[in-house]
Amino acid sequence: MKLIFASNNAHKIEEIRSIIGNSFEIITLQEAGIDTDIPEPYDTIEENASAKSRFIYQFTGKSCFSDDTGLEVEALGGETGVKSARYAGENKSFDNNIQKLLLKLGNRPERKARFRAVISLILEGKEFLFEGISEGKIIFSPKGNGGFGYDPVFVPDGENRTFAEMSLEEKNRHSHRRKALVKLVAFLQKWKQNHNIESGKQP
Repeated sequence: MKLIFASNNAHKIEEIRSIIGNSFEIITLQEAGIDTDIPEPYDTIEENASAKSRFIYQFTGKSCFSDDTGLEVEALGGETGVKSARYAGENKSFDNNIQKLLLKLGNRPERKARFRAVISLILEGKEFLFEGISEGKIIFSPKGNGGFGYDPVFVPDGENRTFAEMSLEEKNRHSHRRKALVKLVAFLQKWKQNHNIESGKQP
């Protein structure tokens, strides 16, 4: 089964392909010949994930999925939320976003945070949503050179290292995106099995 993934983000694509393995073939936007900005106009992660997958489905008519992810910091009322990637405004970059986050948190002792990912799958015109959450905390200064986004300041529960200090395999054990993808893959495998049975093929 081929699925278009609504992103050209190389880091996300590497993570997703490492988690899904050979179960399904993932086609990037570039590989699908799509060269356009996908709107993310909404105030919730669910709505933005849905908007991206619906845009691709309307554009191609092919099964696809998208994800939207937000870092939600309890002491900041859920920021950075849907604005995670553009938190620093016009000067958005991984470093600037992290700098703004740490500045707003200051020396507060309460650093609880979570990454939340929502995947929107459109399969034969029907939409399905899958959520994954990684609980953790924000440290006081960045550590590590791996990963992307807020990985250098996020330590998942049960660990003493940031996502940026972990290998991809180690990060995937805790990853919010992995948790959502595991649900997606389980759903797709069940759907494929049922589809084979209905069509008279061996599962």
